[in-house]
Amino acid sequence: MTVYDFKVKDMNGEEVSLRDYEGKVLLIVNTATECGFTPQYTELQEMYDELHDKGLEILDFPCNQFGNQAPGSNDDIHSFCTGRFGISFPQFGKVDVNGENADPLFLYLEENAPFKGFDNNPQGIAMKAFLSAKDKDYKKSNTVKWNFTKFLIGKDGNIIDRFEPTRNMKKVTEAVKAVL
Repeated sequence: MTVYDFKVKDMNGEEVSLRDYEGKVLLIVNTATECGFTPQYTELQEMYDELHDKGLEILDFPCNQFGNQAPGSNDDIHSFCTGRFGISFPQFGKVDVNGENADPLFLYLEENAPFKGFDNNPQGIAMKAFLSAKDKDYKKSNTVKWNFTKFLIGKDGNIIDRFEPTRNMKKVTEAVKAVL
């Protein structure tokens, strides 16, 4: 099984096969519009501008599961992202990434790309403290922990890596370049 075996919903609720992206390097990201990590949209768009012609697709999946930080409709979210950050990469319908209503794609990603912890930078230290206060055992599961978790997928549809939102975006870009 690869990510190409999944179908997802676009912003208009239409089904899209990820097989449409076969042969591309994918960066699958769960996002939010009112999160402290929302400025990463700028860096994601810069990466897309630089690497799209070399075979990169960034697939944006808004998610409202973390602090209700992706309110509004798919259209509201898309208008915000294009207006404020100029995003031009594909944006899909809002999804759950965890729990009983989790999108099957994200269940597959979580199962096959283990949580490896947060970086030891100020954002990572803050995320560790925040999550530990809610669940001291948060490290034991592979669930998505917060907005802007990224999954790097190779041209063959297999998962290469997982990046938590605290990962420096320059490091993410370097990893993407290495597989293009």
